[in-house]
Amino acid sequence: MSKTKRRHDAPRLRGATLALLLLLAAAGVASYTAGAPENPPGFFIDESSVAYNAQLIAETRRDEHGESWPLYFRAFGDYKNPVYVYLLAAVFRLTGPRIAAARYLSATLGVLAAFASGLLGASVSGRRVVGLLTALLALSTPWLFELSRVSVEVAIYPLAVALFLLCLQRASRKPAWSLTDAACIAASLALVTYSYSIGRLLGPLLALGLVLLATTRARLRPLLATWALYALALVPLVVFNARHPGALTARFSYLTYINTQSGYADDALRFLRHFVGNLNPWSMIVTGDRDTYQIASLAGVPVVAVAAFALVLIGAFLAARQARRDAWWRFVFYGLAASFVPASLTKDYFHVLRLAPVPVFLVALTIPATAWLCEGARARRVVLAALFVLTVAQGALFRMQYAASAASPQRLHVFDADYPAKILPAALAAPTRPIYITDALARPGYVQALWYATILRIPRETFAVLPPSENAPEGSVVITTEETHPRCRALAESEPYTVCLTTGPPPAPAPLPDSAFRASLRAIDAPARIDTSDQFKLRVAVRNEGDAVWRARERAGSPFQLSAGNHWLDASGATITNDDGRGPLPHDLAPGEEAEITFTINAPPRPGDYILEVDVLQEGVSWFALKGSKPLRVRVKVE
Repeated sequence: MSKTKRRHDAPRLRGATLALLLLLAAAGVASYTAGAPENPPGFFIDESSVAYNAQLIAETRRDEHGESWPLYFRAFGDYKNPVYVYLLAAVFRLTGPRIAAARYLSATLGVLAAFASGLLGASVSGRRVVGLLTALLALSTPWLFELSRVSVEVAIYPLAVALFLLCLQRASRKPAWSLTDAACIAASLALVTYSYSIGRLLGPLLALGLVLLATTRARLRPLLATWALYALALVPLVVFNARHPGALTARFSYLTYINTQSGYADDALRFLRHFVGNLNPWSMIVTGDRDTYQIASLAGVPVVAVAAFALVLIGAFLAARQARRDAWWRFVFYGLAASFVPASLTKDYFHVLRLAPVPVFLVALTIPATAWLCEGARARRVVLAALFVLTVAQGALFRMQYAASAASPQRLHVFDADYPAKILPAALAAPTRPIYITDALARPGYVQALWYATILRIPRETFAVLPPSENAPEGSVVITTEETHPRCRALAESEPYTVCLTTGPPPAPAPLPDSAFRASLRAIDAPARIDTSDQFKLRVAVRNEGDAVWRARERAGSPFQLSAGNHWLDASGATITNDDGRGPLPHDLAPGEEAEITFTINAPPRPGDYILEVDVLQEGVSWFALKGSKPLRVRVKVE
């Protein structure tokens, strides 16, 4: 073939390649949106909370607590971040409250994150084909797909991180970035900070890492301008935190292994262990997130394709060589490491939501490999084609697994799929009004009633949410998530929800007489060994050895409720942790009767030999041991 013919054929080949890539990208987009309203099935409780507050903002400009234009949304003892809620409110202004609209918003944000990664690929390499391949790889990555399937704050996070990298990379090509560049970088950092809870730590870490790009005196002034603009953007957060002390750290306090009993050395060792565990490639390409209650992921399924991870490794090698002279790549490595920090401060290992920035940085690291393989000899391009075919194939296989998971009992349970199909119809079919909502403190199911009432146009007055210490009147219909409901004639059940018709008047709680504070306890499932700061489901059998009936609680806030609980003692019998876990009495217990109670215990933070002491107590009155009853004691080795 002559050189002239090859020159004429080259544009055609490039055009055909681009057309094929665009077709594949369109298929990726279709896969993000296909079935989004129905898969996952139902609507997760946090999705309902976000959507309900978004609709209230769209209608009334106030949240569910009546606060006008809140910066953070109070829900479930925590505060949800504003960006996604306000974005969804804007969507609802156009569409009205719809599950489909909320899920399509998240899917769209996932697609936009992939396209932003593609723009980053084109900008870094200077080649459009590399940008298209980068976008295709991002669209095929299971991790990014999972994060776009639920209508919660994390859905916007990959896009926020990708936009930040895009703004920073374009500024880094200049000898000194402009004030506009500084404003764009600061704005994208603010988006990272306000979009998801981990951003409150990751945003400042990424801002600190900008010093890696200040390689010349000409870049020092724009760096300081960026920091100043970012600091200005943080003022609302600082003011909010000052007005609501502890509001933005309450959930972290629950999730972290750091506590007042742990030392700095122990905390540093745990952080290192979690950091290395989260960084482990095996979790990404083989085991995935093993948490069966994880709302975004399939438990035990890889979140990064093996072929894509091969591109990450090749790209990391090439980027490391360029990092000697290119500060941008030094920042990418720093940003990837920083992305593991927030999740490594929590008790879980490889939690896909808290590691949401990681896949964006991994996709960025594939760019040098893709560009290098594109530019090389035919053998390199064959390798590139093979890696991308395998990546797309594994992504398609994951989509099939995800579609099949929609009908799994676990997924139906986690997403409360039975609520609109079974629980709500049973409550509405009963003639009495209002329908009372009584929730356990850890299971705020009330928002499901309010959200489905919103989309089904059921009057809000149909439901009455009762405070934790108030009981529903006799003969009323109740939707409850309480573990115990002694006056209940069940009309419908789907764990954790029960639709009850209350029988009999509300109980009149009272302290037990001293002669009733007698119990015998037997361990059914107690640990002999447990890791430091780990959790364990403890099962004990409790027998009423007193002379009066023990009344089970009806509400989590009921006074004088009876529970089993535990303390931790050292080997000599001295108390280390006075109050740890609690498990309520499941039903009324007459003298001589026995009941099984299960509750979660938390291991001490330091290794050693301990005594696990289990006793019965009547809240607000006394532990049974203080009245002469003998507690259960089990020796446990904490490692």
